[in-house]
Amino acid sequence: QVQLVESGGGLVQAGGSLRLSCAASGRTDTNYAMGWFRQAPGRDRVFARFVAAISQRGGVTYYTDSVKDRFTISRDNAKNTVYLQMSNLKPEDTAVYYCAAAFTATSMKGGAYDYWGQGTQVTVSS
Repeated sequence: QVQLVESGGGLVQAGGSLRLSCAASGRTDTNYAMGWFRQAPGRDRVFARFVAAISQRGGVTYYTDSVKDRFTISRDNAKNTVYLQMSNLKPEDTAVYYCAAAFTATSMKGGAYDYWGQGTQVTVSS
């Protein structure tokens, strides 16, 4: 089992920045591909949309088009933590952000992920 805990969400004005963190605990002897997804508040996480993903060693990253050049995913395997640096935030980035861990290949599909965190709220005001 792997437990994931997100942090770093909050309220920010448009154009501002936030850094989300996702700390993994439990069975962390195996590095996982990690992803970030987001969902509008009040909706089921199963409908969460892909934001970014990073491979087990960090050499490969994927982003959804709407966040390219604004968001950066990274990881520190020594700390069992993955990050999402978000810059130039827009009101449409408002969502609950979830991190997820996958045993297998890095994926943009939520169904490929085995473990999920509880989410952290990001609100961007205009």
